[in-house]
Amino acid sequence: MNIKEAKTEIINTIRAYNKKDDQGCYTFPLVRQRPILLMGPPGIGKTAIMEQAARECGVGLVAYTITHHTRQSAIGLPHIETKVYQGKEVSVTEYTLSEIIASVYQCMEETGKKEGILFIDEINCVSETLAPTMLQFLQNKTFGSHKVPRGWVIVAAGNPPQYNKSVREFDIVTLDRVRKIDVEADCDVWMEYACRQEVHEAILSYLRIKKDNFYCVENTVDGKFFVTARGWEDLSEILKSYEEFQIPVTESLVEEYLQKEETARDFAAYYQLYRKYGTDYGITRILEGSLSPEDYKEKIEMAGKGGFEERFTVVNLVLGALHTGFSLFAGKEERRICLHEALGYLKNYIQDHEEIQDIHAFIQNRKNSLEVKIEAGLLREKEIQKENWVIRKLEEYDLNLKKDHIRKSAQGFEKIKEYFQTELQEREQETQNLLDQTKKAFHFLEEAFGDSQEMVLFVSGLTQDDKAMDFLTVHESPMYLKWSEKLLYRQEEERLLEECRKEENLLGE
Repeated sequence: MNIKEAKTEIINTIRAYNKKDDQGCYTFPLVRQRPILLMGPPGIGKTAIMEQAARECGVGLVAYTITHHTRQSAIGLPHIETKVYQGKEVSVTEYTLSEIIASVYQCMEETGKKEGILFIDEINCVSETLAPTMLQFLQNKTFGSHKVPRGWVIVAAGNPPQYNKSVREFDIVTLDRVRKIDVEADCDVWMEYACRQEVHEAILSYLRIKKDNFYCVENTVDGKFFVTARGWEDLSEILKSYEEFQIPVTESLVEEYLQKEETARDFAAYYQLYRKYGTDYGITRILEGSLSPEDYKEKIEMAGKGGFEERFTVVNLVLGALHTGFSLFAGKEERRICLHEALGYLKNYIQDHEEIQDIHAFIQNRKNSLEVKIEAGLLREKEIQKENWVIRKLEEYDLNLKKDHIRKSAQGFEKIKEYFQTELQEREQETQNLLDQTKKAFHFLEEAFGDSQEMVLFVSGLTQDDKAMDFLTVHESPMYLKWSEKLLYRQEEERLLEECRKEENLLGE
């Protein structure tokens, strides 16, 4: 199972385990709620999908790497209590609340979410003293004498023995009480995620050409050599930062993230080529249509005569430039939608608040609400940025109303609707610009490569880009429709030919 399928399985499990009847009671028997045990190589995104699953289900998340804990922090500290059994007073050992269970309750207090995921990483790498506690946790959903709260789904993760020498094998009794999911690295699935996460275009381009270099873990007599999904994602961030400060990217820098010499050297060389081709072709100017006819013809000839790697890199440069445009548009569209919703709330608010000062009070209430959500950890960084943008826009509108000497909130709202039209006009212009750039991209690649594998790569790349599809689904691009239909026809033709070959082979036998 790949990491995307594992995430879907976790989401489905949360919904199944936490289903309630009309009385608000859980319907799934607690004793049958098996914890999920994800087993897979390191660095493929097991922790990342926990955050995504929790966010999509609207539940809390408490994540622990169990190797960082002792037996005392897991089950609590012992203390002596006096009990009376059958009339006889005795001293017994009790335990304080487990730090992990306490974190679950803390999350419930801070976020207001009564359900969630308790994620325990590296569960099969615990120390000898903690191993029995982990087995008890998986079997009984307790740490010491303290139960995991109802509504919290347990997910654990570990690495197979070939990746970690400190791994402890689970016995059949334990495995028979969990849902074991074996997760494997999958480049295509990670590329979907990477595109959404704005991973550096040079990395996406490289992995489209050389998928086999996406992931490897080797234990040899010379040492350990590995390349992981985590390594690519972290490398992406340092590349962006170095480019911003115009710091040269060296092979040794890449080796710090991709700890297999051949892959690091290969990517470092490709990165330099990617940067050079980006400069040589001037993709941005091609999409803007600002090249002279002579320069444009020169770029087409240069691309057409290029080798395999250069041709594919040119296609990926075009995809990267378009993706940047689609992403910027999507970000602005989200902010505009959020602003439109805020204006809807403002319209309802001013029905009971007639003075212009009440608009300022509405904005202040929104600010206070944002601070509370940030304090509770309910918002991601992008959501915070979006809400701050909306608040700044509302403050800008409020300032303009004061400049126009408007005194009543109803009159002010009518004026705000006029201000908002500017956003819609900008949207129309941005939409047309993106459609023009998409059209120019198709024309350039058509003239350079004709009906070739490069066009297949380009259309496939657009189709796999969520931001591109969000835009092209709403705003029709004749060139995209033409080529995507041609690609579908070609795929169907290849499928039929393959079936014919199989039929011929059967008849021949």
